[in-house]
Amino acid sequence: MTTRLAGRARRSTLALLTGAALATVLSVTAAGAAPLDAAGSRGDGATIAAPVDVYMKDTSTDVGLQPHSLNPLWQSPDIKVCHTAVECPTSQNPIVGQRNYIFVKLRNPGPYGTAVMEEGAIEVWRTTPGGGAAWPGGWTQIGWMSVPVYPGVTSVTIPWDNVPGPGHFCLLARWVSPNDPMTFEGPDIGVNTRNNNNIAWRNVDSVALIANGQTQIRPFAIGNTLTRAARSSLVFSQTGAPFQVAGGRLVADLGPTLFERWVKGGKAGKGVREVGRNQIEIVDIGQASLDNLELLPGERVAFSLNFTATVPTQEKIAVNVTQIGPDTTGAARADLGGVRYDITVAQRAG
Repeated sequence: MTTRLAGRARRSTLALLTGAALATVLSVTAAGAAPLDAAGSRGDGATIAAPVDVYMKDTSTDVGLQPHSLNPLWQSPDIKVCHTAVECPTSQNPIVGQRNYIFVKLRNPGPYGTAVMEEGAIEVWRTTPGGGAAWPGGWTQIGWMSVPVYPGVTSVTIPWDNVPGPGHFCLLARWVSPNDPMTFEGPDIGVNTRNNNNIAWRNVDSVALIANGQTQIRPFAIGNTLTRAARSSLVFSQTGAPFQVAGGRLVADLGPTLFERWVKGGKAGKGVREVGRNQIEIVDIGQASLDNLELLPGERVAFSLNFTATVPTQEKIAVNVTQIGPDTTGAARADLGGVRYDITVAQRAG
């Protein structure tokens, strides 16, 4: 254990609250760590360096506590994509084939550290939007950068070259430092994010529609990180104005594999209807679900969401799609990941 790990070891015991599945792993980190007094000394009189704690926000109200129960985990305000090296006001969808820039905010100190400079590396990873992407095999690294993090908020800019199509991704940021280590990492990103203030996750996509214009298609994937088959739900909700004010229509094209699973599961769900081969319209977007979708061990299946609208509007519209299912802590209905779709509907030109 390095001289600064005692503070982190002390907080790692908080993660025991997440369930018995993590208890053994986390107790190893905490074992043998003497608590610090206010002066930074151990009970045996030895003086050690001040503990450090750099964190990123999972939600706008996150102050770095771990674990926490804030939701949704996957809309971090501390990760942003911009088309230029000048930070944009709000995150943008990356432009395929070009250099884009990822901005990550690192905050020092968190609740378990003191205001001292710390050095480490920030990593950024991507995967298909959705849920159930197993760590680390389901993710691809975009880039990383070694950085000093001084007291306050440090903004790090990572270039993202040759963005692959179709240009829609889940993003994950990881702060890696030997003096500020993870408390735990397993295959579930949700569990990892909730238990580590070193990790932030962002799944937000913009959908720019033209009234009576072309369908905008977005990929979505659901996965199973368990070593046994498991059943999940896709849950739909809205924030802001309802999509219906724009004459909005959302159709899930499940593809043959996932549609067959839904049929075998009894076509379970609410607020939905079949409208074509492998296609299901989400009629009641505010409270719809597709249920009883079986996934094999380690499987992740992609499908598409098709958005259209008929009425231009200035209203702010956001549609949330979330995978709910079992995770490795033993929770039967955990948030396994999702995407917030920020929708705009403009008037057709001419």
